[in-house]
Formats: sequence, structure tokens, C-alpha cells
Amino acid sequence: MIVRILGEGQFDVDDASLDRLNELDSAVEAAVGAGDHEAFAAALTALLDAVRAEGAVHDVDSLDSSDLILPPADAGLEEVRDMLAEDGLIPG
Repeated sequence: MIVRILGEGQFDVDDASLDRLNELDSAVEAAVGAGDHEAFAAALTALLDAVRAEGAVHDVDSLDSSDLILPPADAGLEEVRDMLAEDGLIPG
């Protein structure tokens, strides 16, 4: 799957990583729900770091669309709240 981190680029992430990313997404969602800015920052950093670590940079010249779009590393809690769907940033 292709995951875009806004302002950073796209990453090819194996479907086998989806469970781990969903766990991290749940932590982001819980922090947003609680309005806990400190926990939110840590959870978002962990999620984005996992995408970077488990994924490979997608070809920059490719025009492939992203399967998932994640907020930038400097996103605020309110910005991410607006991006959240019923099942978080990562469906599943």
C-alpha cells in the first residue's frame, strides 16, 4: 500500500505492517479523543516513525495515488481531529 505523509512524501508499506500501524493509529485516536496534547504528539510521532521505518520511499516521479494519507509531523491535535474518520486515520 502507498502511504502519504503530508509535506513529506509517499512510502510503500507492506500490508503485513497494517496491524502495527492500526495499533499506533488507535493511540493517536485515543489521545485526540482525550484532548491530551502530550500523548497526541508522542503517538503521532510513533505512527509516522513506523511508516518511515517499515516502508520504503515511493518513487518520487510516480503519479500513483496514495491509499492512506497521514498528517504531517507538525500537525496539531485539532487538525488531526478534523482528519479522523470513524475508524481512525488508518481504516481497519
